Amino acid sequence: MAIEAFISYLSHEKKYSAHTVKAYQKDLNDFSAFCENEYQLKDIDGVSYPIIRNWIVNLVDLNISNRSVNRKVTSLKSYYKFLMKTGNLKGNPLAKHKALKTAKKIEIPFSEAEMAKLLNELPFENSFEGVRDRLIIELFYATGIRRSELINLGLKDVDLSNRTLKVLGKRNKERIVPLLESTIRLFNEYFNLRKEVENAGFSDAVFLTSKGNKIYETLVYRIINGYFSKVSSKVKKSPHILRHTFATHMLNQGADLNSVKELLGHSSLASTQVYTHNSIAELKKVHSKAHPRNRK
Repeated sequence: MAIEAFISYLSHEKKYSAHTVKAYQKDLNDFSAFCENEYQLKDIDGVSYPIIRNWIVNLVDLNISNRSVNRKVTSLKSYYKFLMKTGNLKGNPLAKHKALKTAKKIEIPFSEAEMAKLLNELPFENSFEGVRDRLIIELFYATGIRRSELINLGLKDVDLSNRTLKVLGKRNKERIVPLLESTIRLFNEYFNLRKEVENAGFSDAVFLTSKGNKIYETLVYRIINGYFSKVSSKVKKSPHILRHTFATHMLNQGADLNSVKELLGHSSLASTQVYTHNSIAELKKVHSKAHPRNRK
């Protein structure tokens, strides 16, 4: 029952996405199964740290990556924090646990040339889906919003007269993002075509499928992966790489870190700083070319 209450808390109070809630539930169910199989424990609320440590060792033995193990442990830690908050547990057995070491994850953004080729040279069909797909790509690149934020955009969130977009981010945090003229033109074109889609009048979601249903995560991923496969040989092509590309290109063009932080909806600068390694590389290149001491 406590796990069900925790899952309900994540969904309704913390407003986590369905995908995130599902991941938390799976992690807790996996740990519950381990406790029952190995220790005949049907309740994970009062387990000791040695049992959790054995679970971690078991996960590593199964060749699960340290990053994935850390995520599972985070789910468990959050669950115990919830039990303490609700007065059902006195101490968190994971309070002194140290995360496993992981290699730094470097994500390579699309280059400005790749973005220009896709948006300026690649032909998009002059149809509802073609215009929708182009708008989705442009919106990711022009605003840096997350995939879940794009999917959950409502018609009331788009203010073309004021050239702004209201975005509901993580932890239910709202932010206003400015729109480019090119994005506004695409929105106008898309909204005209959207009127013709069956059942469109019954949905307040901005982005729809051709059948008038709200767009979904795997479709957004397929759109990004499909179009970028035509212009880029990079292994990873996803909405998150486009968000990464937005931040990197903004920083390369001189935007300050605080402004990029606000646009991305990060709660701290530390989250934004992960995007700076490419910007620093660009600065090194400019420095090397421009500095008088390096001229021959």
